[in-house]
Amino acid sequence: MQQPQSTNPLWRLPTVVAQTGLSKSEIYRRINNGTFPKPLKLGARAVAWPAAEIDTWVKSLILGAAQ
Repeated sequence: MQQPQSTNPLWRLPTVVAQTGLSKSEIYRRINNGTFPKPLKLGARAVAWPAAEIDTWVKSLILGAAQ
């Protein structure tokens, strides 16, 4: 039986780093400043971000830079 594909996958930190070009420490700095989406807690030591939130954040940076 096949698993249904998620329409909104969760991205772990290495994927978020690759998609944003930010370092791990910069991502957490921006989370603390309130300028980056907060991750979802998956377990005691695991977090992930909804891909759509990261995509929206990147698009907002592009739109802001274009103005």
